[in-house]
Amino acid sequence: MGLNQTVRCMGLSFQNPVLVASGTFGYGDECYDIMPFSSLGGLVTKTITAARREGNPPPRIVETDAGMLNSIGLANVGLECFLAEKLPWIAQHAGLAKVIVNIAGFSVDEFVEVGAAVGSRPEVDALEINLGCPNVRAGYIHFGADPESVRRVISGVRKKVNLPVIAKLTPNVTDIASLAEVAIDAGADALSLINTLPGMKIDVAERRPVLGMGFGGLSGPAIRPVGVACVYKVCQHMQRMDAQVPIIGIGGISCGTDALEYILAGASLVQVGTASFVHPQAPGNIARELAEYCETEGIGNISDLVGLAHQH
Repeated sequence: MGLNQTVRCMGLSFQNPVLVASGTFGYGDECYDIMPFSSLGGLVTKTITAARREGNPPPRIVETDAGMLNSIGLANVGLECFLAEKLPWIAQHAGLAKVIVNIAGFSVDEFVEVGAAVGSRPEVDALEINLGCPNVRAGYIHFGADPESVRRVISGVRKKVNLPVIAKLTPNVTDIASLAEVAIDAGADALSLINTLPGMKIDVAERRPVLGMGFGGLSGPAIRPVGVACVYKVCQHMQRMDAQVPIIGIGGISCGTDALEYILAGASLVQVGTASFVHPQAPGNIARELAEYCETEGIGNISDLVGLAHQH
């Protein structure tokens, strides 16, 4: 029996369920010779904002015992450069991989502006909305922590684009399932779970925070149990609503077994991020390990595993 790794969701066909996560694979050009994203389900680009951003002062990355802290500050080339230079290269090298552009803004208007511009390009298959950035007009409260901000951003982008819209949610809330419901009601076609957790590392010799901005986003194996729990909770909530909502699992995936946890919890697709810093070929290895598992277990279609943990 041959394995079918194809995943159908959001009206798109992914050649396998493994994507590379936003911010960890750049725009694909720096990593392509080592790990061609054309062999994966898709590339999620580095976050794009309207204007070019230099990001936060260094140091911006530090390792922790079970992961990594980053305080990049959404450094990116900006919308104009991305559309003129980066996107054409991505499209030329994507092969069968889907191109998902992660966008952000510091106001609802900026989200909509960037979403409309990117969403009009034929090279793009879907938008992922990064709701983890601070809302300047609301006193720097993260968009993803406020239901009304989630609603306004998603509905605003939805009105401007016909592409699938994915809401990337933060776990730093009291009830992620209710925010997921708000995002879907506002027009999101799928959910990405989860963004990073806040963390800090202090240099005891210097007696000060290691990162230039003090705090950073924690990613890597340390957050996998949180991510799996969020996927499970949101999937369960959607099942109770009798809603079929695709979920993309993110957080601490380093091997095929980690990816399987997310899939069994309810994720149709997974994104690999921090593991790429340790082993640049990790996304490809994880896709292969998933295929090997299915072949060993006699599973013909990898999508048959989605949400099976809810049956026990």
